[in-house]
Amino acid sequence: MTDVRDEGKATAAVSGPEPSDKAPMREALIEAAFQLFLVHGFERTTVDDIVARAGVGRRSFFRYFPSKEDVVFPEHERCLAEMSAFLTTSTAGEPLDVVCDAARLVTRMYAANPEFSVQRYRLTREVPSLRGYELSVVHRYERTLAHYLRQRYAGDHAGALRAEVQAAAVVAAHNNGLRTWLRGGGQGDAAKAVDQSLTFVRQTWGNLGESAESSTAPAPEDDVIVMVAPRSVPMWRVVQKIEKTLGGD
Repeated sequence: MTDVRDEGKATAAVSGPEPSDKAPMREALIEAAFQLFLVHGFERTTVDDIVARAGVGRRSFFRYFPSKEDVVFPEHERCLAEMSAFLTTSTAGEPLDVVCDAARLVTRMYAANPEFSVQRYRLTREVPSLRGYELSVVHRYERTLAHYLRQRYAGDHAGALRAEVQAAAVVAAHNNGLRTWLRGGGQGDAAKAVDQSLTFVRQTWGNLGESAESSTAPAPEDDVIVMVAPRSVPMWRVVQKIEKTLGGD
């Protein structure tokens, strides 16, 4: 593995206490897995290694995790379910604000256990297969947000496009803020870093649809003036002619 950790910390993680018999088995498997990943690497650690360290059988592992990759991302299924439930009940308010709030559920999941989140981030950066797995999870979040936005923009002729663009922007901004926090070792306020990124999205995309619609064509009562002038004509004279046409003084 490319070493982005302190070797002392890695050694301490392995020489630390065995997973407690009183701890839920799922958490014991996660703890055992990461202790081994930190020292031996993800690829060289097998499911047999994990269950041996946790003191359980293989069947117990697969009861909780379909694959070794899933043990690295143990909370995403629950978070996706929470996000879907949140969006289902959020039928009022500005749609973009709602999906930003939904994205913050992911922030809170990471911030609940900074040490684990940082370990996972570093591990994912080192293992291409985990990076691919992570991208598939991110895509599921994006699809969930886009589905909600398409429903909210159902009456908009460009609603489907607007939903896809805004969902992608929210996910990208959220991940930018979250990774800034993770690269800093999980120090400080994760929510603040994410909020700064989401504020940019809201300012950029918030009323874009309405603005675009209102600017596509002039109101019926508006006049359209097209003026052609030689390049050599001074700008003040062009303005003067426009004012005269409009009836200005």
